[in-house]
Amino acid sequence: MVLSTIVLVFNLVAFATIHSLTASLPFKRLVRRVIGSKVEALYLPVYSLITLLTISPLVYLLYKYPGRVLYRIPSPWRWLMVGGQVIASAAAPKAFLDAPHRFKLRFQFSGPETPEATPLNIRGTYRWIRDPFLLSGLVTMLLTPIMTVNLLVIYILTTIYLFLGSLHWETRLVAQFGDEYREYQKRVHRIIPHLGEYSELPLPKTFVNSGF
Repeated sequence: MVLSTIVLVFNLVAFATIHSLTASLPFKRLVRRVIGSKVEALYLPVYSLITLLTISPLVYLLYKYPGRVLYRIPSPWRWLMVGGQVIASAAAPKAFLDAPHRFKLRFQFSGPETPEATPLNIRGTYRWIRDPFLLSGLVTMLLTPIMTVNLLVIYILTTIYLFLGSLHWETRLVAQFGDEYREYQKRVHRIIPHLGEYSELPLPKTFVNSGF
């Protein structure tokens, strides 16, 4: 039991290390110097493939060594929770489509005053929350209908990793968009959705000019 938990934690740490390294700007700059301009088209699919390959052993081990069951939600509530997980999971690709300029390498390397700089251009899910990826992950974990000891340990560590990753990601967004993003941070919560009609709030001039 304890051994299986240790193995799972080791796999999670290995995944987090590889994931963080390949997502870091220094690593991306190194890859761009080696590959050249082709990196823009290749990096995201290769990065996604590496993420899938490195997380697969953890998923398999959780399936094989789930540990003692802590609780099991009965039907029909179980299926409602699974439906909520599906909806939450769909928020991640939607968030990517709502802000593709945040993920393109040439824009990630830019700053507010550089020739490659782009406006923040808040739209879609980002009108309501700053980090839909974090919210999606938390809701998906929270709505798990069958909880085991090992799964709970992985969820706790994953929550910490996701939150730290969100802090780091926003630091990069501040470097990319400058004061425009700092103003946005004051207006929208990280994971608690804004429930009002956001477009009706008085907007700073920079937000109006950026299509907010």
